Amino acid sequence: MPHERGRGDPGKRKDVHERALGLLAVRQRSRREIQRRLERAGFGPEEIGEELDRLQQVGLVDDEAFARVVVEHSFTTRREGRRVVAGRLISAGIAPDIVEAALDPVVGGEEERADALAVAKAAKLSSLPPDAAYRRLYGMLARRGYAPDVAGRAARRALAVEAFED
Repeated sequence: MPHERGRGDPGKRKDVHERALGLLAVRQRSRREIQRRLERAGFGPEEIGEELDRLQQVGLVDDEAFARVVVEHSFTTRREGRRVVAGRLISAGIAPDIVEAALDPVVGGEEERADALAVAKAAKLSSLPPDAAYRRLYGMLARRGYAPDVAGRAARRALAVEAFED
């Protein structure tokens, strides 16, 4: 006789466990991300909570480690600004205190990351008039989460211009 999902049946515990492990096999995830995905898959709140607690106890779900990985990738590979990274972590369900703790070690370097990104992108804009290149570069930096003043300075330095207003 088939069992219904979410009724506390021991055979279904393996299903929620397998689903959670499958999600973690793709990439590291926050507790809240896994919870949302398991809810959408139709598992009940009690079995989801039990599974998440179990995975957390064995170290497979760790919001602090997840936040550190996201920060490292976002700052080094994607060269994003602090605001975008913080927003991504908050939307993944990471508590604000954990977000701040993950971002604190990398307080400096915002200007350097913006400069590096601006220089990398500026070469592709060389065929545009200087004002259009500046607007595009500034906009890209702003979308990546850099503060307006940081984005403006980095865009000006990368394009070797001083005359543009933000």
